[in-house]
Parts: sequence; C-alpha cells; structure tokens
Amino acid sequence: MIVNCPTCKKPIEWGEQYPDRPFCSERCKLIDLGAWANEEYRVPAENVDPDDLDQTPDEPRH
Repeated sequence: MIVNCPTCKKPIEWGEQYPDRPFCSERCKLIDLGAWANEEYRVPAENVDPDDLDQTPDEPRH
C-alpha cells in the first residue's frame, strides 16, 4: 500500500522500510510533533454547560 507522508506528501510504501510511518522520515515526524507543540493543530471541541457535568465525587480506590 502506498501512502503520502502527512508532512511532505512524499509517497511511501507502508512497510518495515519506513519505521516512522506514516511519515517518510524522523525529520518529518519531528516537524509534525513541533506543529502540535506550537498549537498549530487543534482538535475541535464543543463547549460544555457545567450543569451537564457529573458532579458526584469519585469513589475511593481499593
């Protein structure tokens, strides 16, 4: 199977020869990690009404 590297878009074969898959290299993997660390990527979330949250205390752990 051929996939495109999410960072540079280079086509790579999905296999053991690319241990950093889906990235083509360690460099592309680190570029992507840096983008997450710089908050360039975000996971969408919905605002939650505090009244909708479960307010019961956690039960003691055994």
